[in-house]
Amino acid sequence: MAALSNTTAETKAHLSELISEFAQYIGVESQSGDLLHQWIGLGMLASAAILAWVVALFILRFKVARLVSFSKSQWDDNLQDAGVFRRLAFLTPGLVLYFGKDILLVPESRMYEMVNTLSILHIMLVVYSILQAALTAVGTIYKSTRFAKKAPITGFIQVGRLLFTLALIFLIISLLLGKSPIYLLSGLTAIAAVLLLVFKDTILGFVAGIQIAANRMFNTGDWIQMPKYEVDGEILEIGLTVVKVQNWDKTISTLPSYSLITEAVKNWRGMSESGGRRIKRAVQIDMQSIKFASAEDLGRWQKIAILQAYLESKKLALEEDSKVLSAKQLDIINARKLTNIGTFRAYIQAYLSQHPDVHKGLTCMVRQLPPKDNGLPIEIYCFSRIQDWVRYEGIQADIFDHVLSMLPIFGLRAYQRITNLQNDPQASYLSQGIASKE
Repeated sequence: MAALSNTTAETKAHLSELISEFAQYIGVESQSGDLLHQWIGLGMLASAAILAWVVALFILRFKVARLVSFSKSQWDDNLQDAGVFRRLAFLTPGLVLYFGKDILLVPESRMYEMVNTLSILHIMLVVYSILQAALTAVGTIYKSTRFAKKAPITGFIQVGRLLFTLALIFLIISLLLGKSPIYLLSGLTAIAAVLLLVFKDTILGFVAGIQIAANRMFNTGDWIQMPKYEVDGEILEIGLTVVKVQNWDKTISTLPSYSLITEAVKNWRGMSESGGRRIKRAVQIDMQSIKFASAEDLGRWQKIAILQAYLESKKLALEEDSKVLSAKQLDIINARKLTNIGTFRAYIQAYLSQHPDVHKGLTCMVRQLPPKDNGLPIEIYCFSRIQDWVRYEGIQADIFDHVLSMLPIFGLRAYQRITNLQNDPQASYLSQGIASKE
């Protein structure tokens, strides 16, 4: 340590002598410590800082850039694109000024204090800029990983930016006031209530971000619905204070981040991960068209290949039931019989089971819901293998096109409400019973 101190003193004395000789060369007298001597020293210090910056910029911007281009790793390219290496070069002038002032300038002079303050301020600003660029690179690197959609870190990066900004503000204020940052922090409690009010959304968003990331509640790319905010679309970004959602009409909605954990939200991620998309729709059957199957009906239905096994099993079951009733001398009028509605349900079930676009590993059923004033609902509940919206709607429409077209074959009619009966005699006739016309 003593050797280093001696070397520094010798260097300082040598440079002071060099400055005096330069002053004599230009025809003026200068002694160590006078104003001219300090200005010359400042000029030499500024020249050294500029030279160091040019050299560092050449090395970091061009030489390092070549190494990055030859590297197979992607993270260094992200650092290069974010400008981390380029900004490192701007750190050298501040370091040269900070460490060179003790050699070329007179300690405790006004110029010394000014250079010291400016060099520290320069270093803080450049370090802040480097950290911001590094956070940008971290976000870009993370987005390319497989964890990006499972646990987005956009909110945490924004928190880091905010903390660095607050730290920079405190350090600059303490530097300009000549006070320790701890001194400023000690007085922070007096304005804590104001800060809580100003940063309310930020604090709530940060807490929400932790809960969302820890519990994997929402990810970028999830389809969500929030009726309160009229949101129905895909999450683009989960930030510190706001969430961006692109609705299906291509509009962009922004809502507070904490609303994702305080409001009712429907997340369709489970549908995406299941491999299917639900089809749940009912056909309203006119109850006046429901009847027992006749021999003519059975003969016609036997020609439908996917119904033959069902009809054969039902035929055997009905014959057994008739034998039992006959043996017991019971009234066979009340014996079990096939109905057109029951056979129709069996047909739809068989049709869905062999449909290529219906998911075979998920629930698939045809059920009868309670009768209503608009008919008897026969509901199809199954899942499409295709999740894409356009193709899904096409598959659903094809299924119901077929189902509705098959109704007449089973002697059934879909219920359709007829309005304006007084002005339309034909409509009145239809509403009273189409079966009479048949």
